[in-house]
Amino acid sequence: MSIQTTYTQARANLAKLCDEVSENREIVIISRRDAADVALIDATELADLMETSHLLRSPKNAKRLISALNRALDHDHEPQYIEALKREVGLEEKTE
Repeated sequence: MSIQTTYTQARANLAKLCDEVSENREIVIISRRDAADVALIDATELADLMETSHLLRSPKNAKRLISALNRALDHDHEPQYIEALKREVGLEEKTE
């Protein structure tokens, strides 16, 4: 859920709003008179959203990601561990 506030209230409580956004991943919607509303969002959260948007932009990639998510949610497969995956693709470091 997002926090709704006015421009005047946001300006008066900016530090508190920034803390709320950063600590609790809240999104603050700031209403402005005679202008479009804007959102205050944590920079990491924005980067994550942008990355997700980029990955889903390709229909083929989106289909693959959704399919993988559905398989994971169905618990159809045993979990794979990084060591096994490295061996499978030949990336395991050789020790002599």
